[in-house]
Parts: sequence; structure tokens; C-alpha cells
Amino acid sequence: MTSSPAGTGNPTQPAMPTHHFEMRFTSTPRGARLARRLCAERLHAWGIPYGTEAHDTVVLLVAELSANAVQHGRVPGRDFHVRLTVPVQPLAPARIEVTDIRGERTPEPAQCLPGPDRTGGRGLLLVAALADRWGWGLRPGGAPGKIVWAECDRRSHGARAVLGHM
Repeated sequence: MTSSPAGTGNPTQPAMPTHHFEMRFTSTPRGARLARRLCAERLHAWGIPYGTEAHDTVVLLVAELSANAVQHGRVPGRDFHVRLTVPVQPLAPARIEVTDIRGERTPEPAQCLPGPDRTGGRGLLLVAALADRWGWGLRPGGAPGKIVWAECDRRSHGARAVLGHM
């Protein structure tokens, strides 16, 4: 056991071990696909295997938030940023944060399902259905843009059942 040197304050509990992945991507459909694929690979490497409910749910959340950043938060020449944080503890929540440059275009989920002939309008409905918590805020420090985040407790969400109804 180590002790705290004099004058440095109270010792603190060690933080829960956590995996982190973050990267900037081009604000294009290709950038959104790459974000999804790299996050999927990281989850697998961290012990959340492909094909599991937890993996599929987190990857779907990354995909939807990234696609929204490209479609609604894009400014030509500016990237979007993805941060994935997954505590090592098995049931601790995974957190996805996607930052884009358009702070004036805020996420507003549809109040009802769009008609069957519409190809859009389901993304935030999926996020609301799959995430345990989600929200958005302006970037800190007065930086332009917003952060949209979602947390997933990594228990069974019935992702396949939700997708079957959309």
C-alpha cells in the first residue's frame, strides 16, 4: 500500500478500469460506416463479442448517432468525433458520444413512427428505444457544435425485437 505524500490531499479510490476509443471521422456516409466498424471491432477486442446483444445494441447506437452527425450536423470540411467508453465491469453502462459542428440543429425525435414509404425519421426513435439514457448538449468551453450521447447498461434490450417493429 502506498501513502499519499504530505500536502497532496486525501487519497482517492482507484477509478474503475475503463476502455476508451475516440477518433475523428469525415462527415460523410463513409466516415459514419468507418466509425461503426471501428467501434464494433473495439468492442469485440474488449470482450464484448460480435453477435451478442450488448455488442449489437452499442454498435447500432454508434451507427445511428454517427449517421445523424453526418446528415444533420455536417459542415463541409469539418469532421465529427466519436468517443466510446466501456467500463471493464460487465454490467456497467457503455457510453457513446458523437460531436458535430452544428449546434443550432438539435436532435428532436419523431413523436410517432414515420409512414412505411419514408426512408428516414427512425434514427432517434431507435436510439430512444435501445439506449437506457440519451441526450444532447452544447460543446463545452464555447466551442461550436453539440454532443449527442447515449448510454447502454449492457443488459438484454431486445434489439432484434425493436428492429422487427420498425
